[in-house]
Amino acid sequence: MSLFFIADAITWSALVLALVAAAVLSVLAYVRPRRAYVWFAAGTLGIATLAAASASAPAQFGLAPLVVLLGLTTAVFGGSAAAAMALNLAMGGTVAPGLHGGIIVTERLTADEKRQGIVAGARREVLRGGLTIGVLERVATAGTIIAGFPEGLAIVVAVKGVGRFTELEAPEARERFIIGTFASLIWACAAALVVHLAIR
Repeated sequence: MSLFFIADAITWSALVLALVAAAVLSVLAYVRPRRAYVWFAAGTLGIATLAAASASAPAQFGLAPLVVLLGLTTAVFGGSAAAAMALNLAMGGTVAPGLHGGIIVTERLTADEKRQGIVAGARREVLRGGLTIGVLERVATAGTIIAGFPEGLAIVVAVKGVGRFTELEAPEARERFIIGTFASLIWACAAALVVHLAIR
């Protein structure tokens, strides 16, 4: 057995173990939101990235589907938890959650309403369905990178931006949209990068 073969076996073992850990921690962070799960998932994802980058040969046929499945699981579930943590850190719980996964915003008063002595605007829920849209966004993001078509990211971001455009007039909605989208996309890109490097 050559030293090269042993080094390659260690690299692939580290990659698969790190991806398994990242996937398990990502699912745990999604099911039972805890910051520690997200941080540990990020750490194991970093280890998987280093292992994938240092692999001397692409994944063998039997290992490639497992790597893809683990990477997609990490991208979808971990991205949701990472976005939620980023929003919580940035917003500090100042935005009230809605019943349908969105946020409650107060509409601005017009000049006439202010003259009439109206104190508060109507409250409505915006950015509804964010969890479902986030899952689809991360699947599409990871899929484009794994497939070797990173230009597809522009399509994902454009479709999401156009779809949410009318709801972004409130400052809280804009901030939440930008922070959540970036955190979600960055996580999905990182998980997909591991897969792309491993199966290249």
